[in-house]
Amino acid sequence: MSAAASTRLTDAELKAQEKAARKAEKERQKRIAADEAAERRRSARAGFANVSNPRRSTLMTVLCAIFAVYCLFPFVYLVINATKTQADFTSTFGLGFGKSFALWDNIVTVFTYQGGIFGRWLVNTLLYVVVGAGGATLPAIMGGYALAKFRFPGRKAVFAVIIGSISVPGIALAVPQFLLFAKLGLTNTPWAMIIPSLISPFGLYLMWIFSEQAVPTELLEAARVDGAYGASEFRTFWTISLPLLAPGIVTTALFTIVATWNNYFLPLIMLKDADWYPLTIGLNQWKDQASTAGGQAIQNLVITGSLITIIPLVIAFLCLQKYWQSGLAAGAVKE
Repeated sequence: MSAAASTRLTDAELKAQEKAARKAEKERQKRIAADEAAERRRSARAGFANVSNPRRSTLMTVLCAIFAVYCLFPFVYLVINATKTQADFTSTFGLGFGKSFALWDNIVTVFTYQGGIFGRWLVNTLLYVVVGAGGATLPAIMGGYALAKFRFPGRKAVFAVIIGSISVPGIALAVPQFLLFAKLGLTNTPWAMIIPSLISPFGLYLMWIFSEQAVPTELLEAARVDGAYGASEFRTFWTISLPLLAPGIVTTALFTIVATWNNYFLPLIMLKDADWYPLTIGLNQWKDQASTAGGQAIQNLVITGSLITIIPLVIAFLCLQKYWQSGLAAGAVKE
């Protein structure tokens, strides 16, 4: 009897505890709702939106819309005018379509004009980007990681050199680079474009800062003590650190790719043979063709070629944006 009574008493106590817990949860939900309502009222008075408040700031919306139009306007201009013939390009409004839709004809003409030289320029640009930008990313990754995770004499001096290199504009180094490469006999060769692209001070600095935050020192110490990855620091870097550095690697690669793809002044002074031109110099040569004696105006081909030129960059950004966004957001949350 006493055991049964004890059991019934225990069940009653459990029910009472459950009832008290439900009551406490309801009170907590009420406090949360009251806090959210107060936050919505404060946000409404301030004119800004938050997670629970769908209101928008009219001023910020207008500014963002203006900025979006400013960024998209050149692209829209390219798309529209790439559909025109040369006659329509010179006789119709810049943001209006021509009398005929000639996009495909323009694309075919771009790749066949002057013996298909545009295809050669495209291959040259891809070569400079893959070898130059790819080669610049690897030293930036390894150098930035070493500077972030190892302590050695002269580390502060290296930091000063990197900051100084970033502060010097690339155009200021173009003429000294030309004189140096002329002495070495490397001008008018692909090496004149590839070798200067192999060094990226900004990429090194970016990977240095990213490695400081992305790779916990405690994790590396645990790997060294555990010995699961052997005694090699390179093995530890390859198996543990490199996956954590993926967002920073992609961000660095995108910066170097864009810088190499859009490089104009360096190939302008280094290259004289049109067979080694990148797209930037080649398209500029086409643009200036009409101003030469007996030259033919081909602005429609220049516009179409420019549209084709940006497609690889757009594809690269679309494919790598998730890694890039995660890299930009790294460290934004306090742990």
